[in-house]
Amino acid sequence: MKTGGVTALLASFGYAFLLAPLVLVGVMSFSADSYMSFPPSGFSLRWFEALAQNTAMSKAARSSVILAACVTMLALLVGLPAALAVARGQAPSWVAALLSAPLLLPSLVLGLGLLMALQPLALVATWPGLVLAHLVVVLPFVTRIMTTSLAALPADLEAAAATLGASPLRAFWRITLPLALPGVIASATLAFLVSFDEVVISLFLVGPRLTTLSVAMFRYTESRTDPLVAAVAVTLIVLTTLVVVAVDRLVGFSRTVGRV
Repeated sequence: MKTGGVTALLASFGYAFLLAPLVLVGVMSFSADSYMSFPPSGFSLRWFEALAQNTAMSKAARSSVILAACVTMLALLVGLPAALAVARGQAPSWVAALLSAPLLLPSLVLGLGLLMALQPLALVATWPGLVLAHLVVVLPFVTRIMTTSLAALPADLEAAAATLGASPLRAFWRITLPLALPGVIASATLAFLVSFDEVVISLFLVGPRLTTLSVAMFRYTESRTDPLVAAVAVTLIVLTTLVVVAVDRLVGFSRTVGRV
């Protein structure tokens, strides 16, 4: 067997190993049983119907969508100028390292640190507290992608606009931002998905009146063993796949992220 064939075979085994849990969850989401078992004794849509009628999950899902949308907008507002400064060499080298620092910390440590920082400010179990906590997690992804996207743009276009009388702000809005739009959309998509899926840090900061879908799923599995969570997982997998594929077809998500 040639080297290429061996590589393809190993890659196939790797993909199969990674995707096997998704297949297992997908099969269990259509189970007709009242508890998790594999293989199921029958198949039905009862757990998807139960999900549609579960008000707690629906409320948590709405909270997660609102939270992720707010975090994404703030991450772009903060991350885009920071990425531009880093890409243009107008910021000290430690700024890029500082922006990437949250990625170096385990989520458990970061969540505990955020809890200790936000507790004295009475921001635990509040929207501002959750937004700030998720922003710390999401911002490194946005700045990393945007820095790569902006660094790939020719800087002489802005200089040419300046020679024609455009102010730096006008040159950014009319020249730089449209060219960097694929990176902006890709970073916004990734920021939304990361915030929506965050569970460890959210566990430290949510409360009885404010919770996210990932935390609701985690707490549901602590007391019940039915396949409802599998139905939630399959729904999220399908929606996430559709969003990523749509963005990839629109702006080349995989190529933009792949350059990071």
